[in-house]
Amino acid sequence: MKLGIIGTGKIVADALYAIKPVSEIELRAIFARPHSREKGEEIAAEYEIPAVYTDYDELLNDADVDTVYIGLINSVHYEYAKKALEKGINVIVEKPFTGTYEEAEELVSLAREKGCFAFEAITVLHNDVIEKMKAALPKLGTIRMMTANYSQYSSRYDRYLNGEVDHSFDQAFLGGALRDINVYNIHYAAALFGLPKDARYYPNKGFNGIDTSGTLVMEYDGFNAVCTGAKDSDSPGFVCIQGEKGYMRIDGKPNVAPNLTIVHVDEENHELVKDAAGAMVRATKTEDFIPPQVHHRMTKEFKDFAEMIDNKDTSKADLYMKETLDVMDIITRKISI
Repeated sequence: MKLGIIGTGKIVADALYAIKPVSEIELRAIFARPHSREKGEEIAAEYEIPAVYTDYDELLNDADVDTVYIGLINSVHYEYAKKALEKGINVIVEKPFTGTYEEAEELVSLAREKGCFAFEAITVLHNDVIEKMKAALPKLGTIRMMTANYSQYSSRYDRYLNGEVDHSFDQAFLGGALRDINVYNIHYAAALFGLPKDARYYPNKGFNGIDTSGTLVMEYDGFNAVCTGAKDSDSPGFVCIQGEKGYMRIDGKPNVAPNLTIVHVDEENHELVKDAAGAMVRATKTEDFIPPQVHHRMTKEFKDFAEMIDNKDTSKADLYMKETLDVMDIITRKISI
């Protein structure tokens, strides 16, 4: 994969560090806005990127790239992705993918028309934990509850409280807790259970109307998925799926998923046992899984993207693109407030 980097912000720094051990990726160019050219040149020197552009169209026309990674503010994802796809160049777009479902659907359709791919950079789908969760679902019996929490006090929140509105707290730039942080929780629900029948969002709003935190309740057949995300407060992160025969739980930030514990009824032991509180409960078995250590939480996704692009693996890519469309459907069409 011949990759062009679009942007010079913090997420781009994370991505470049994550890409370092991925031998399948060649860094060919970086785009910086004119006022950030110096920063772009510094990044290019550090990561041995041969070309720096301050004109995006020039990069698309002249740089030797087959894929661009778009790490710009949320509100321009659609515009920059569409331009690349029209040139037949694959796109990897930071979350949230676009502003609306219709924009996401257009990009995916355009990618298919041009014979290329449009990926959302979402680490949840590129961690061995999610595959373990899918395989373990039958052990839990009938699902009765999903709860998830990703809350992290934003480094920009103090400035926001003082009236300085960064793009991540600005509706005009598609900021807010739902799109920025709760989106990880929503991806777990969509990956495991598909589209909900209905969804309702309960936001805590700041002085400019942005959701600084909030809880999304998604209604599925027989259970609800309750997803909380906060940029105005902290909490231990987790994802928990409960069924009539057991549960599974991630303890840690959902975008990292450092572990998975699966507890399910021991079908070979029908005797009740006493728990720590003295209650008589069903005998269970516990399975603990820790995914292989990675260079960076984003490394696996870039490796996966490179393999799909280099191998033209349309069947696998279609699964990722469908997942993105489902999540965009949830956060832009199904939600009522």
